[in-house]
Amino acid sequence: MKNKKFISIAKDVINLEIKSLQQLKKKINKSFNDAIIQIAKCQSKIILCGVGKSGLIASKIASTFASVGTPSFNLSASEASHGDLGMISKKDILILISNSGDTSELKNIIQYANRNKILLIGIVSRKDSILYKASDIKLLIPKVEEAAGIVPTASTTAQLALGDALAIATMHHKKFDKMDFKKLHPAGSLGAQLKTVEDIMLTGNKIPFVDTKVQVKKALKILSEKKLGILIVRNSKKKTVGIITDGQIRRMSQKNLNFQDLSVEKIMTKKPIGIEKNELAAKALSLMNRKKITSLAVFNKKKPYTTIGVVHVHTILQSNIS
Repeated sequence: MKNKKFISIAKDVINLEIKSLQQLKKKINKSFNDAIIQIAKCQSKIILCGVGKSGLIASKIASTFASVGTPSFNLSASEASHGDLGMISKKDILILISNSGDTSELKNIIQYANRNKILLIGIVSRKDSILYKASDIKLLIPKVEEAAGIVPTASTTAQLALGDALAIATMHHKKFDKMDFKKLHPAGSLGAQLKTVEDIMLTGNKIPFVDTKVQVKKALKILSEKKLGILIVRNSKKKTVGIITDGQIRRMSQKNLNFQDLSVEKIMTKKPIGIEKNELAAKALSLMNRKKITSLAVFNKKKPYTTIGVVHVHTILQSNIS
């Protein structure tokens, strides 16, 4: 078989899956809204279950739900009939996934859900199936042509897409935002990119504060001790009014030999660039790069003129934020 034939097969498979998604899109209706409302108000767990390839899809959907703030897990269909039905409580919502809707392993689970009045959401392609008839909320996926005519591909693509849509719509309904997402993803590169300025800023006595009336020669000692390359200048009311950088001081020393006797307010840069504590650290890095600076004063939105921390470019880069 020529290599070009493999490329043709790949494109055929992808086209089948694209077609299944286009058909799925047309089938989204009021039942989808009903499912979102019920899932969002569930006070217990969302339990997903399927058989074979549908079981793998159920596992992925459960993981996606959990990652966006909806407690969920995947139930093994084969183990359910051997005691694991006890994992399902009456407050749970059960989502069963089956292309045919008549898979034998699901029948005991369906009966258990109906008998115990557990809300059952069925993801299925056939209206004449046991699953469709038994489901409280029926989510139809299209009857599709599979790759090679037999391999679950287009159908599982539709199942996965519908599951992702359920999870994301529920997330929006529950107003689950990037700060909530960050709490559930503290590790890895994703967790790093979701860190806020507050997570990595220097606080307390690490902030290089100086008073407006302090002489530059005394300020130089503080600059050397704090080792951040900047000084945050405050007035008598503890409001931030300026900033001094080591670069400024070097330039000043070349122009004025007596500059050390001046007060810091004489040489400071007024209205320093700052950033709100809840902004992403990645945004702070972008701002520094754009302004060609190495540090930012950090403030609380309610008190924009009060510095509560300092974020340095080195700290951001050490946190693997880019």
